[in-house]
Amino acid sequence: MQVFQLKIVNFPFNNLLDMKTHATYSTEEINPLGSIEEWEDDVLERYPEPGQPAKKKEEFRNYDNPQRDTVREFYRLNHKYQTYDFVQEKKNEFLQFNRKEMPVWNAMEFLNTLVDDSDPDIDLDQLQHLLQTAEAIRADGHPDWFVLTGFIHDMGKVLCLFGEPQWAVVGDTFPVGCRFSDKVVYSEFFELNPDNSDERYNTKYGVYEHGCGLDKVHMSWGHDEYLYHITKDYLPEPALYMIRYHSFYAEHREQAYDHLMNDNDRKMFDWVRKFNPYDLYSKSPKPPVVSELKHYYEDLIAKYLPATIKL
Repeated sequence: MQVFQLKIVNFPFNNLLDMKTHATYSTEEINPLGSIEEWEDDVLERYPEPGQPAKKKEEFRNYDNPQRDTVREFYRLNHKYQTYDFVQEKKNEFLQFNRKEMPVWNAMEFLNTLVDDSDPDIDLDQLQHLLQTAEAIRADGHPDWFVLTGFIHDMGKVLCLFGEPQWAVVGDTFPVGCRFSDKVVYSEFFELNPDNSDERYNTKYGVYEHGCGLDKVHMSWGHDEYLYHITKDYLPEPALYMIRYHSFYAEHREQAYDHLMNDNDRKMFDWVRKFNPYDLYSKSPKPPVVSELKHYYEDLIAKYLPATIKL
């Protein structure tokens, strides 16, 4: 891996919030998965590539499977702690963008320090995975902003490097502030969520209105929402929908929240669904040659994004 300099802006961390995170959650609660890739493997099992057999729903409740146990615990924590108030706290904490400032390519290399030693399928790092996604999109002749979206769409996972719990970085996303859908994976664990018994939030619409549009809806907190706010002033609208909602499987696969969407959301979700196969099915054992691709992607970054971004 190339050695690079990070331009670190000396913004102070919100120490009270950082202390709260580590005081509130045990080590086991912060990192229930052996790797965040276990969540992506679980998604692939639920939504296999077309032509591949899907597992029956009861197979996902195989409590004798150790890896399944960790995924189940991951979702228990996610569904317990992702409340409406939790999301507001995380937005207040992280959307100040006061941790680091660096060029986008360097941010991708920073993400690459998130080491995964447990992926049983292929031995590729984060940057190589993202280049595979982007190159698959480019090979199919899509617009260059679509290619760039494929390259950066998981950059928000740097939240893990800021000490965030895994369940506040990855996982299927869903609206907070209204009734949780039984179409969300492991929905039974929402019984542990305080909002489930809060009259403000436990009705079909909760704090929202019919057809209000997803721009009015607060989603569970994670890498999708974080990166959306980093890029929202720079990328085309379809790209922003891909970034913000690519983990919103309860809608783009299950149509569980149509009642909150407006016509523009439905139009833009055609792009989300177009992106999803590249996100899920573009992994390959053959690693891309990063040095051969870097110049192309740095030029693409420069076309759409500022010289540096704040994290």
